[in-house]
Amino acid sequence: MSPRPRAEMIEATRAKLLASARQAFGRLGYAQTSMDDLTAEAGLTRGALYHHFGDKKGLLAAVAAQIDAEMDQRLEAISSAVADPWQAFCERCHAYLHMALEPEIQRILLQDARAVLADSAQAGEEQCIESLGALLQHLIDARVVEPVAPLALARLINGSLVEAALWIANAAHPAQKLEQSLGGLNLLLRGLRRSDAAAATAGGA
Repeated sequence: MSPRPRAEMIEATRAKLLASARQAFGRLGYAQTSMDDLTAEAGLTRGALYHHFGDKKGLLAAVAAQIDAEMDQRLEAISSAVADPWQAFCERCHAYLHMALEPEIQRILLQDARAVLADSAQAGEEQCIESLGALLQHLIDARVVEPVAPLALARLINGSLVEAALWIANAAHPAQKLEQSLGGLNLLLRGLRRSDAAAATAGGA
């Protein structure tokens, strides 16, 4: 059997470290995770970790980016599966808040990454704002949402969703906070919609 190509071996090592770190950070939290235990579980050395990710903080950033990318894919799939653009937008916002109940997202993304990786978290939010802005521009062009600067509105909506998700993730009773947040979100979303668009939907129902 021929030896594996170097690029493939590098990718396999990174994948092992990410998988081991993701499991450890999700189970123990960032502060309680030992780099020696993590690398031993992956069958690798601390030198491999430092080579690929720099340090423990760099490893957390890579894990957070991986989870964030998966969330984006899930949200895109949810909104793409709904034919009505307005309903798709609403379901995307709802789904984001529901994700705040998932233990891995709670601990790694909404707790540890927010505390340890402030700059990286801000960069990730900018990408979310751009995506929301594009969706809102489409709704504005379709005369579903009142005309307004889409990126400004995207910042307001994203900020509301992130703050609500953090509130849910850090609550003693997160399911209760989710229910309260969804009620507030629905009120905010109704305020975005053009009155004539809502009337047209009601008339066609």
